[in-house]
Amino acid sequence: MYDVPNRREAVDASIEQLGLTGRERQLAGQLSGGWKQRLALAACLIHQPKLLLLDEPTAGVDPKARRDFWEQIHQLAARGLTFLITTHYMDEAERCHRLAYLSYGELLTHGTLKEVVDHAKLTTWSVSGPDLIGLANQLRQRPGVEQAVAFGTTLHVSSGDAVTLEAAIARFRGSPHEWKQIPSGLEDVFIHLMDRSKDNFAP
Repeated sequence: MYDVPNRREAVDASIEQLGLTGRERQLAGQLSGGWKQRLALAACLIHQPKLLLLDEPTAGVDPKARRDFWEQIHQLAARGLTFLITTHYMDEAERCHRLAYLSYGELLTHGTLKEVVDHAKLTTWSVSGPDLIGLANQLRQRPGVEQAVAFGTTLHVSSGDAVTLEAAIARFRGSPHEWKQIPSGLEDVFIHLMDRSKDNFAP
């Protein structure tokens, strides 16, 4: 049998906690994607869980709503609530305390952000200059180059074999392009692991 007063208090607390005060009589269908996600999270909190499983909770949500949603997650986590979250956004993965990459049912790696990046042992170069698409097409033909991927106005060139990569890019280093070795990012590592996973599970 439900304890109605306590349940009402829990609902009110969830509404206030997620910034939904004043929207109690608004139809859920009239809410934007970001507010719908807040409402869903508020509903999950009513029974005061210890663990929440969220499957891509910010898919299709605008950047500000996404940031606000994650701020709420961090505030709740600081109060002792544990979250297990799936996401395809690497900037969101970087917000988590621990990470795990799964592919085709296989656990590829897990640990803190630093542990995941360090374990990949990936070497990455950032390249700037003209015609990066043309350069990328040439680099992808070179043995030892695992990735040549556009990142904004630069190109990230990566490999798990630093020596072979150095030899592969040697003839391309110089004017008119500027090359700089950089720490591998989580997205670089993600692509690296996914590519290797595809090779392992190719029919």
